[in-house]
Amino acid sequence: MSRFRLQPTPAQEQALLEHCGHARFVWNLAVEQHAHWRLGRRSAPGYAEQCRQLTEARAANPWLAAGSVIVQQQALKDFTEAMASFFRRTHRRPTWRRRGRAEGFRIVAVKPDGLRRVSRNIGEVKVPKVGWVRFRWSRAAVDGVKSYRITRDRAGRWHVAFAVAPKPIAGPGSGAEVGVDRGVVVSAALSTGELLNAPTLRRPEMARLLRLQRKLARAQRGSNRRGKVKTAIAKLKTRETDRRKDWVEKTSTRLAREFDVIAVEDLKITNMTRSAKGTRDAPGRGVRQKAGLNRGILTNGWGLLVTRLDHKAPGRVVKVDPRFTSQRCSACAIVDREARESQAVFRCRSCGFAANADVNAAQNIRLAAGHAVTARGGPPLGEPVNREPQRDLLSIG
Repeated sequence: MSRFRLQPTPAQEQALLEHCGHARFVWNLAVEQHAHWRLGRRSAPGYAEQCRQLTEARAANPWLAAGSVIVQQQALKDFTEAMASFFRRTHRRPTWRRRGRAEGFRIVAVKPDGLRRVSRNIGEVKVPKVGWVRFRWSRAAVDGVKSYRITRDRAGRWHVAFAVAPKPIAGPGSGAEVGVDRGVVVSAALSTGELLNAPTLRRPEMARLLRLQRKLARAQRGSNRRGKVKTAIAKLKTRETDRRKDWVEKTSTRLAREFDVIAVEDLKITNMTRSAKGTRDAPGRGVRQKAGLNRGILTNGWGLLVTRLDHKAPGRVVKVDPRFTSQRCSACAIVDREARESQAVFRCRSCGFAANADVNAAQNIRLAAGHAVTARGGPPLGEPVNREPQRDLLSIG
């Protein structure tokens, strides 16, 4: 995806909001249809049947017919793909869309003359029922565009993302390998010993965010004041998100250029970040602590970093079993749960090896990729060798 900042006029913005409303309405209708399905009932309508029903709905509702049929059909297509991902157990079940959140729509079958460059930094894209909308051309040329998606974030900013397959980044060709350990305190620790941290809000910004959140709690629901405070909070949040995405892009590009093999842990982040609230009958434990851990995982961009590595270095990203990577000594391969003295210190009680705990885990990840074999051989890296340190035989007796 090549994403650019859209610059619509006030009139164009209203037309874009209408497209977003139509897409949201059609999506929510599809969610409602599937919500009525129960075991033993007739299956919910598929994409073809929903498109037929959409034609009838457009004929009966002039306000819906005034919108773009492409926008509305693609909303149904997106829902069908979301349900397929849910049944493949790769994503969560699609839920209702709310006004002001995840606003956007997709346009397909873009013609070659549907995109043009006005100047060095300005381009225009043709949107159905809207016309030519300007965007800031801040990247390299975009060729072969077949579809694009227009989105609006909670801060009120518009973006257009063109579906273009990115070109992979060539590695150095020297056989260089690296292991990457993702954490909450350290965003990414490399087996080379380097510690990388995703940027967050600065102290003054965090203090302002706290003040705004307190102000939001006092504001009356539905008031203009509450809306302004929510917009101010959204702007701070999007600033943090932009910084994290920029860090992920730069870090993934650097790793793809400097290393031929990039080893990461095969983590199920969706499962790891699920809420611990439980149910009313069986409430969860440590809910606040788990919520803080979930925020830490999402704030450090664990999933996005690996996704962009897969895009930029296809075939060179190796995902390894995460078991025992933080408890194993990268020098002697002994597994000892008590070797990690603190969050940052790892000290092996068997061989005396000491290092940063995250760096030691990154070295284990690199070794577990199967590209480095110890001279003494030994059992597979996926299984523990010994949970207790080995004692000197001379000290016995």
